[in-house]
Amino acid sequence: MAGNLSPERAALLGRIGGLTTSARTDSIERTQPARDKFLSQFLDEVDPNRVLPEAERNRRAEAARKAHFQKLALKSAAARRKVSD
Repeated sequence: MAGNLSPERAALLGRIGGLTTSARTDSIERTQPARDKFLSQFLDEVDPNRVLPEAERNRRAEAARKAHFQKLALKSAAARRKVSD
């Protein structure tokens, strides 16, 4: 059946499904496992053996997370500059 759907109909059905899920569930709860996994990557990066005190490990992981997003912002700005040139 999926092969017979036009891209427009498939997109519409996808939006309907997403909105139905959002209406029936708590989005914070639903996405918590993904957020936990994402943040654990920074904890592993800064203290893979878990030897630092928890407060220091969390402080460093937060700094690593912020650095990650700053790198993404830098790449995004470079891509926008390239397109506008």
